[in-house]
Amino acid sequence: MRSEDLDHVRALSLFRDAREETFDMLVQSSFLQRFPAGLVLIEEAEPADFLHVVIDGAVEMFARNAGRETTLSFVYPIGTFILAAVLKDQVNLQSARTLERSRILMIPAASVREAMQADTSFMSAIVSELATGYRTAIKDLKNHKLRTGAERLANWILRLDVEQGGSGTVELGVEKRVLAARLGMTPENLSRAFTALKPHGVEVRGARVTLADPDRLRQLAQPNPIIDDYTT
Repeated sequence: MRSEDLDHVRALSLFRDAREETFDMLVQSSFLQRFPAGLVLIEEAEPADFLHVVIDGAVEMFARNAGRETTLSFVYPIGTFILAAVLKDQVNLQSARTLERSRILMIPAASVREAMQADTSFMSAIVSELATGYRTAIKDLKNHKLRTGAERLANWILRLDVEQGGSGTVELGVEKRVLAARLGMTPENLSRAFTALKPHGVEVRGARVTLADPDRLRQLAQPNPIIDDYTT
């Protein structure tokens, strides 16, 4: 692994305070692999053999049941997934596939559990990471339960605008059918939601969305930090 990649992984809140020997052990037992777009990395109901760290690319977390499929979240560099299943040594509750060409660091689950027992700083970081994941799940649940589809889409676009520099023009970054699933909609409902946002200054051309009047869109979206701020 390149030294700059190693530095990025080390800077993650999960590994930042771990002892040097703990981090070295985790890295030395891991595998860095490249995967093409559209490849399923893990399947739900299968054992969690590795903690995954996304170095480059993007990963979609999804689930299936009774012939239906939905998108649960996205993981971007530098981010991890399947920590809870790794710690409990149980099966995955969700599946993961690459949205684009990706490099993934795969740390053996047994090494993660061993490091947690040996390093109290690493254990504290794990507790914090799990707490953040729980709070994020509650925020997502509130977003889906308390907002209309158009309101969810409006807040998603406003958050993307901030993340992409606040220019008023954003790139969705994923196919619209995937975005629809992430927002708890069908593709048809997503299309109707985009139509509903037109009077609020939203223009859509392919994957590019232009905000002619962000303040007007905010009036519809009513962003709320205890729903929309994933950093807290």
